[in-house]
Amino acid sequence: MAITPTVFEILLSLADGDRHGYDIMLEVEHRSGGATIIRPGSLYRALHRLLEQGLVEELDERPDAERDDERRRYYHITEPGLAALREEAERMASAVRAVRDKKLMRAQ
Repeated sequence: MAITPTVFEILLSLADGDRHGYDIMLEVEHRSGGATIIRPGSLYRALHRLLEQGLVEELDERPDAERDDERRRYYHITEPGLAALREEAERMASAVRAVRDKKLMRAQ
């Protein structure tokens, strides 16, 4: 399954734990050093599609309901979501190897 860069970033953000939407946006921006910014409209459209596809699920319970804003929705990556993320990561790694083989990028 091919996934968009935005979906990849969302799934990657959820790979190490459940997050609410704003936290997903912050994590992507921080991880990319500000190079990638997901706007709220793009984030929530993508999350809606991911929910429909069964790649993420919305949590019923909040991690800390006492200290949390009740408007926040928390998301969890599903096993199919992890599989799609791994598949895309392998595709990307293969593409990087091909670019390096053609001497277009230094090995790190």
